[in-house]
Amino acid sequence: QVQLVESGGGLVQPGGSLRLSCAASGFTFSRYTMSWYRQAPGKEREWVATISADDTTNYVDSAKGRFTISRDNAKNTVSLQMNSLKPEDTAVYYCKARNFITAYWGQGTQVIVSS
Repeated sequence: QVQLVESGGGLVQPGGSLRLSCAASGFTFSRYTMSWYRQAPGKEREWVATISADDTTNYVDSAKGRFTISRDNAKNTVSLQMNSLKPEDTAVYYCKARNFITAYWGQGTQVIVSS
């Protein structure tokens, strides 16, 4: 049974940091490209960052220099370190696993950036 379980969300002040984690099970984690997406209230889900099986990373422009995606294949986890958070980063953050055949999604973790 495939599972992606996000954690680490919460309320943080502007300029603060959060580290999101996604624990994966039920598939060969090391062979999958892992991504983070987010969906703000009233908006469509948008891609934030990706780390491929060979550790190549990519980020949406708004996240470059502030967010860092990483993976630990030994622990089947992918993380998103978010620094210098802004109110516009407020969203539900989702973890996604994909290969050439299929994709899996987690249930999301809420991030609220507010003073």
